[in-house]
Amino acid sequence: MADNDLLDYEDEEDQEQTAGETIPEVKKPTGGYVSIHSSGFRDFLLKPELLRAIVDCGFEHPSEVQHECIPQAILGMDILCQAKSGMGKTAVFVLATLQQLDPVEGQVSVLVMCHTRELAFQISKEYERFSKYLPSVRVGVFFGGMNITNDEKVLRSSCPHVVVGTPGRVLALVRSRKLQLKHIKHFVLDECDKMLEQLDMRRDVQEIFRSTPHEKQVMMFSATLSKDIRPVCLKFMQDVITPSTHHSSPSFYQHTAGSSAARRSSCKVGQRRLAHSLAYEAEHVRGVSQVMRKEPGVIGYSQIFCYC
Repeated sequence: MADNDLLDYEDEEDQEQTAGETIPEVKKPTGGYVSIHSSGFRDFLLKPELLRAIVDCGFEHPSEVQHECIPQAILGMDILCQAKSGMGKTAVFVLATLQQLDPVEGQVSVLVMCHTRELAFQISKEYERFSKYLPSVRVGVFFGGMNITNDEKVLRSSCPHVVVGTPGRVLALVRSRKLQLKHIKHFVLDECDKMLEQLDMRRDVQEIFRSTPHEKQVMMFSATLSKDIRPVCLKFMQDVITPSTHHSSPSFYQHTAGSSAARRSSCKVGQRRLAHSLAYEAEHVRGVSQVMRKEPGVIGYSQIFCYC
């Protein structure tokens, strides 16, 4: 018997009196992850276009992983996130990269890699639905088993701003000089343990990584991270720090975030982003204060002025 089928014996005497009343239908939760926070996505100061897409997807409140990671991710910090499946890890890097993305024609700004073509296709669809109201953003997905000539045509005719793919195919496109990574600002590995555990795939990832600029954000996500793989992941990041995870137990959720030397200008970026977001709605002030209290070192303000 399910919990919601248990009888409430204290109300049994009132059943006859209330039998004729209409029982309100319980709204089923929407979205695809577990949510335990009462705060909304508006507190993250996301673009209005992203908020509209989030509403269309049926998401109401961020999961714990999203609550912890998104504020740091949208400030350009390095993220190493370990969380169970179904907790919304994909939405963390999809929303964070789309929030920071300023599309430039002919330039790939975001590179996301995973170990299977099925996962690559799934991630590309997540980018498409969250960028629903960002028509200038183009997403491309590249993986093995398909004719590489078609991928080259896509890169030549309508270069995507977000590239999702498997390491083998991405590396082949990089080596043929069809895929240029010199403008990459966000480097993401989903299910990073699966790629870094296999030596051949790890070499591919490392070669691709070396083809990207030094100044970029690195984010890695996985459901499992062994003691052997965690140090390998950290080698891709610089000046990594461990923030407080008081909202969750270590066995449930662990993440490491850090600002690399490449993000010395994070103060200016954060200032511009916060000022731009405040122009949308006055109610975002509460969200601004939460971010500033949580990450004062990142934003780097000595004085803060808010105009409404």
